[in-house]
Amino acid sequence: MDSAELLDLLGNENRRRILRLLARKPCYVTEISDYLGVSPKAVIDHLRKLEAAGLVESRTDDQRRKYYFISQNLRLEVSVSPHGFGAKSAYPARGNLDVGASCRYLKIDISTPDQTDVSDLAAELRQLDRLSNELSMAQRWVQGRLTEVMERLDEEFGAEDTRLYADLIEAVTDTPVTVTDLAEAVDAPLPVVRDALETLSEHGVVRQDGDRWRLDE
Repeated sequence: MDSAELLDLLGNENRRRILRLLARKPCYVTEISDYLGVSPKAVIDHLRKLEAAGLVESRTDDQRRKYYFISQNLRLEVSVSPHGFGAKSAYPARGNLDVGASCRYLKIDISTPDQTDVSDLAAELRQLDRLSNELSMAQRWVQGRLTEVMERLDEEFGAEDTRLYADLIEAVTDTPVTVTDLAEAVDAPLPVVRDALETLSEHGVVRQDGDRWRLDE
């Protein structure tokens, strides 16, 4: 399920409350119904939608009663700013992921300590909670800086298509690129990209080198 569908699914408050409850412990329909204060029929309808999305699963106990639990870890991120809107969902990375190679700008101690008893696990849990809070703060800082950079570009070019200008500048930062490749990279029509490049060239930001465009450093 893509991020847009997840947003629609989680837009319902009762479904969010169900997930909040199931994050504590697996529950029967009657338990969820009592917690929400809605009918079992309505709860079953919500659970079916959450099951279809792959967020919850059900099992039957020894008394043949069905109970529900969250089936997987999933992170949904939404970014809203004057210059862009985006949503993405991501599943947890495997423990053997080379974070050092994947996250060039983030310094994380990825060593796994020897866990000999519960106190070791508790210590790592505290460390991971702190890291989670720091990452959340880092994401807020990045979003703030992105907004400031985009506002600076607004002032520089005075254009409504600031996001396009930013994407074009980013695309030619490392290597010269043709107009066709740029149009594909920023998902914009060729004439629009050509006009934007001319504007950037007039401001001394980029220059044409043969059939390619590069930063005018």
